[in-house]
Amino acid sequence: MIVSYKYRAYPDAAGEARLHEALDTCRWLYNTLLEECNTARENGSSLTMQKTQARIVTLKEEHPALKDVYSKVLQMVNYTLWSNIRALSETKKNGRKIGKLRFKSAARYRTLNYNQSGFTIDCEGEFITFSKIGTIPFSMHRPYSGEVKGVLITRSGDEWYVIIQADQEVAAPRREGRSVGIDVGLNSFAVDSDGRVIANPRFSERSRARMKKLQQRVARKQRGSKNRENAKKKLEKAYAHITNQKNDFLHKLSRRYVAAYATICVEDLNVKYLKENGKSRGLRRSIHDASWGRFLAFLSYKAESAGTEFIRVDPRDTTQMCSNCGRIVKKDLSVRVHECPYCGFVADRDYNAAVNIHRVGMEQPLEPVERIPLHHISVMQVLSMKQEAPPESAG
Repeated sequence: MIVSYKYRAYPDAAGEARLHEALDTCRWLYNTLLEECNTARENGSSLTMQKTQARIVTLKEEHPALKDVYSKVLQMVNYTLWSNIRALSETKKNGRKIGKLRFKSAARYRTLNYNQSGFTIDCEGEFITFSKIGTIPFSMHRPYSGEVKGVLITRSGDEWYVIIQADQEVAAPRREGRSVGIDVGLNSFAVDSDGRVIANPRFSERSRARMKKLQQRVARKQRGSKNRENAKKKLEKAYAHITNQKNDFLHKLSRRYVAAYATICVEDLNVKYLKENGKSRGLRRSIHDASWGRFLAFLSYKAESAGTEFIRVDPRDTTQMCSNCGRIVKKDLSVRVHECPYCGFVADRDYNAAVNIHRVGMEQPLEPVERIPLHHISVMQVLSMKQEAPPESAG
């Protein structure tokens, strides 16, 4: 299993200049190869990944700046392009209306991918030496483990990060231990079958007024001016702060569940579909803010590394079914209490769903449900856990 470790990097002025030059060159290569793919398609032919890879060799003669970038990094530019093309094709096959693949602006191309080679890590001195870039100091706030398969260096606003990707052995499954069902929601972020209610932090919603002001300041500045550039940096920093808040909360909460349980059951949600087909803009925005998909992804990889069994169950009727008698009790999203007219069972709507998720995931028969008082856990209680550095997915 590939696990990513993200560390803050501190290039000097010369190193940062070389990084910017390499990023700009890779962006040019990405856009050039994409343009050639589009032209070939318009002319009734097509290119392959192998052909565009071979094209890089001839482009080096036409564009000498490519020779100043490590060859493996250039190969990964081509790999990224074709990964995006395949993803777009799959989306089209699934029936969604899509446009063409977008060209990369300077603001949207921020990562150099050193896959397999081209880097040397000095853990004791906390330096990484990149081919064609030089030595970059970084802060190793926690050690990584496993065999290093690649290193990425990426920019976020004015800050730089290195991401070490290491291959780790998957832990053997725990044969015994407690199990739990988790239902994610909007009223509360999550409710589990043991009666815990995790408050929804709503980080984006709480920052909406401030973000609106920052966006207005950018819009009012003259394009190409230094003031507009500074305003955009402040906006990027604010977005990064919200992302860090979310990641901190989600990492700590997922770690808490993985450490406490041998088996975790969740709904197999199509979060992207829910966001795109929400009945209102406010609902879609709230689903995006909740970041259910990210939480489930964190749970999944942490469970795999810890030997915890992670079970996804069909979400059909988990909310509508009575967890006490199994009968279907239809209710709208606005109805927050489950009241069964058949057996008289009354419970919080999300707790009822969590019990159903746990029962289905563990393939347990229907049994009377114990009525327990729910234990509410605040956002601060989750955030008070020991800090865990978030991994970063490649790409």
